[in-house]
Amino acid sequence: MATRRRNPRLPAPANDVELAAARSAKAAGHAWAFRARFRRDAFGWKSQPAITRLREAVAEIKKVAKKEALVAAEGAVLFLERVSPALSHVDGSSGAIGSAVNHAIAELSALIAAAPANLATRDAWLERLYEAHQNDEIPYIESLADHWGELCGTKELASRWADRLVGITSNALSPDPKMRGHYHGTTMCLTALFRAERFDELLTLLEHEKFWPYKRWSVRALAALGKKSEAIALAEASRGPWTSEADVARLCEEILLSSGLVDEAFERYAADANRAGTYLATYRAVAKKYPTKSEEDVLARLVASTPGDEGKWFAAAKDAALFAEAIALARRTPTDPRTLARAARDHVDGQPAFALEAGLVALDWLARGYGYEVTSADVWAAYLPAKSVAERADGTAALRSRVREIAARYRDGKNLVAEVLRRELDDA
Repeated sequence: MATRRRNPRLPAPANDVELAAARSAKAAGHAWAFRARFRRDAFGWKSQPAITRLREAVAEIKKVAKKEALVAAEGAVLFLERVSPALSHVDGSSGAIGSAVNHAIAELSALIAAAPANLATRDAWLERLYEAHQNDEIPYIESLADHWGELCGTKELASRWADRLVGITSNALSPDPKMRGHYHGTTMCLTALFRAERFDELLTLLEHEKFWPYKRWSVRALAALGKKSEAIALAEASRGPWTSEADVARLCEEILLSSGLVDEAFERYAADANRAGTYLATYRAVAKKYPTKSEEDVLARLVASTPGDEGKWFAAAKDAALFAEAIALARRTPTDPRTLARAARDHVDGQPAFALEAGLVALDWLARGYGYEVTSADVWAAYLPAKSVAERADGTAALRSRVREIAARYRDGKNLVAEVLRRELDDA
């Protein structure tokens, strides 16, 4: 009887050094799909194809990270080495590709920092990333420096990198204009000093610095030393035309929240620190960060932060089911009639009173001449939901009367609302 042959096994590594070498070899030998796509000058001038490929690469790396963190970290380093040369011809004027790269850097830096790499492997990664950052001509991976302390992984390695970089950084930050100059490793040095908890040295290095992207590390060092009031005072004193107001607010908010001063953080910094791409996104960000605050309080704080733009918070109020507040805001300042009409349509059954008022407010702003490339379809889109609610409540006559009043208030030139709804309004 034939015996079954077993597959021979490779001998197990004799010690941790060999094990680390085996893991590094496996990581370096992984077949990454993005490798072929991110080669020098790989993309033309259009940014969207590059953004798509960039997101695919990050997704590929994150998928591997679920099972092989070390392999994924090696892939992240490889990607960060290749991304800037690959994007050299892409049109970055819109800022979209730059934002996408910065988002990828933030995600991949956290992944690299968390990887279970030994000291030699991590130091080798940092050498490669330092060289890539130094050769970054556009530059696309400039923000990698913001994560350098995190990438070091340990205080000891961060301190070694700080020692390596601090000499040139000291000259680059000199108050003497003859010595001062640009050094791509300046922020790397500051973040490494912070990660190494060499806070006093960091404060001394930045004593005369006024440039906010560097000065912010003085603020963080003071906070880390427990001098949080001084940290906030320094951040506030650093405000100016060349200082990011949002970054100051985020840093101060972070300090106050870490001290348990939630109410002060909310009142002073919540609005500016969490400003997003839309008013609705801003509301959601603040509501999520401050779960102890009511929807009414969050909305009121945000509305107060943008005087003259009350109507733009309509969607946020609606999202929070603050329907009366939403209508009140929409009446105060111009609100997109199409947004109002969609809200009216979507709430005919669930919130009929809100739907009726939203439709009427939309007609009011249309009658005043607001809206982009308005057509008769926009008028009907606002009127029909209101009409549906009125018919169910036997209030059609009252609705027509209110629409006539709206049309009559704005008689200068052609009135689109009156023109489109003339038969409706004249129908006895």
